[in-house]
Amino acid sequence: MSMNVAIIGGCGHVGLPLAVALAPHHNIFIQDINAKAVEGVQRGAVPFRDEGLEEGLRAALASGLTASTDPAGITACDYVVVVIGTPVDEHLNPSFTAIDRLMTQLSERLRDGQTIVLRSTVFPGTTERIQRFLEKKGIKVDVAFCPERVAEGVALHEIRKLPQIVSGFSPRGVAAAKALFEPLGVELLELAPLEAELAKLFNNVYRYITFSVANQFFMLASDAGVDFSKIQHAMKHNYPRAANMPTPGLTAGPCLFKDTMQMSAFNNNHFFLGHAAMLVNEGLPQFVVKRMRERWPNLGEKTVGVLGMAFKAESDDARESLSYKLKKILSLHARDVLTADPYVADPSLRPEAEVLEKADILVIGAPHKRYKSLNYGSKPVVDMWNHLGKGASI
Repeated sequence: MSMNVAIIGGCGHVGLPLAVALAPHHNIFIQDINAKAVEGVQRGAVPFRDEGLEEGLRAALASGLTASTDPAGITACDYVVVVIGTPVDEHLNPSFTAIDRLMTQLSERLRDGQTIVLRSTVFPGTTERIQRFLEKKGIKVDVAFCPERVAEGVALHEIRKLPQIVSGFSPRGVAAAKALFEPLGVELLELAPLEAELAKLFNNVYRYITFSVANQFFMLASDAGVDFSKIQHAMKHNYPRAANMPTPGLTAGPCLFKDTMQMSAFNNNHFFLGHAAMLVNEGLPQFVVKRMRERWPNLGEKTVGVLGMAFKAESDDARESLSYKLKKILSLHARDVLTADPYVADPSLRPEAEVLEKADILVIGAPHKRYKSLNYGSKPVVDMWNHLGKGASI
């Protein structure tokens, strides 16, 4: 049965793919405070890269999807999907300011019988905390946590095929969460709210730790003067127990580091494995510069070009990208640092051709596919990813 669904903050990386995926099955209303993003969505423009999303948005608009900065339409909806999570503050502790402010504002527009679905990653216990908050306000709604589980860039495709975790505090709440996602035709996995919150965090923290293992091995091999990519190939070749080991590289973005620190805070800062992973991953830019200074003692006379400022390949998202940390450290030791990215919107970036021409040394910050075919001439390229297939040592 088609329901009326409001998606709060629905113009972003989490909300918009969900809105487009649900649009063939429900009546979708996107509410977002970003007027520029709302205007773009209304005319069918997607503000970030995601495969198939622009075409899907045009179809969703044709089928009735609407977007507005005005929250008045929330009250009439059966579902209110919230895609604002809990970030960490400057002390690496969970910050509840944004979600508390939002829920206070929403409580003035909610009505009895609605279902509130939290979609973004939250600190464990947040779903129950919001349920209690609304109960104290006398609002009789069901609160569910149904975490997004997709990768940026292919979110729309993955929403339509990956199993969906659903949770709620009552049979009615669970049934409502299932009814929202059942039309997608994906497998539904039911958990208790705290279990669902931890499942989302554990997934992200597992990935962060796994990346740190590859990065630590890369550092050890580089310090020993050997090519880690050759070692890794031998480890993985026709050997299933190492098949899933990732390649080394800058591990960043808006989720993995943040969620590892949330996991630590949840465990009274006794999450030593997570802390170790953070030290390895966050320390990789410093390690790369250290190795560059050893290789080029006159680095202070060189111009370094960093290619790729997004936090991962084929993305236009530079949030928490370690390429910027690498640039900052390099700026302390090189004569000049020039940066380029074909997807990231940043006025400080230079044209790719200029960086290729003026740089004495090039560093691949994000392994965009286009960098495989660039003409680097005789200039040295620092490639921790082994993106060019010439070795991952520095």
